[in-house]
Amino acid sequence: MAGHSKFKNIMYRKGAQDAKRAKVFTKIIREITVAARAGMPDPAMNAGLRIAIQAAKAANMGKDTITRAIKRGSGGADGDDWQEIRYEGFGPGGIAVIVEALSDNRNRTVSELRTIFNKCGGTLGDTGCVTFMFDRVGAIAYPPEAASADAVFDAAIEAGADDCESSEDGHEITCSADHLGDVRDSLEASIGLSRSAGLEWKPQSMIPLEEDDAQMILNLLEALEDCDDVRTISANFDISDELMEKLSA
Repeated sequence: MAGHSKFKNIMYRKGAQDAKRAKVFTKIIREITVAARAGMPDPAMNAGLRIAIQAAKAANMGKDTITRAIKRGSGGADGDDWQEIRYEGFGPGGIAVIVEALSDNRNRTVSELRTIFNKCGGTLGDTGCVTFMFDRVGAIAYPPEAASADAVFDAAIEAGADDCESSEDGHEITCSADHLGDVRDSLEASIGLSRSAGLEWKPQSMIPLEEDDAQMILNLLEALEDCDDVRTISANFDISDELMEKLSA
């Protein structure tokens, strides 16, 4: 196409990738800092910090950056007052959405989230407007190479988990929210460090979506993921594999 440079296109894509990588790093550094502040700065004594560091290594974060984040958290830097906040709302097609955020400025975060919801065909609601549609559970994830599906299943049952599902993307283990720590520690001893472990909102039922609403909800999720303050997103939608392939084409 006239007026377009291949080199500029490559640089644009690299710039976009670098920007996304920077956002991932920002979120992980924040998780490490908060985990170090909430518990011991020694990952051997702090399960949350171990998992945050594992996520940092998986993202190819440098050792020096990880160390600085731990020191910042354990030192209690002035001006950092991170709070865990839950936001609830509805996306396109009446989909229930729960957003968990980590913020040092509630006004900034709620303003950004309200703008995102409005632009993507949704509405930000009051606390409690959709949580009754979800169950709070413990969720632990392992990469596919951690062990075979049978080995992970047996270890999960032995650890006291409620369910274990394996696919080409990895192993997903769920348990009672109250037993997350015990199940996580047991699995860590038998299989190794998990890819992630924490509390999650599990939908009680799913709403199937047609193409228009499916594309809109994916746009909403992408915009929310792009927000620095967002930690996790839960929603009760179901998009068929065929439709996902079509939308991804």
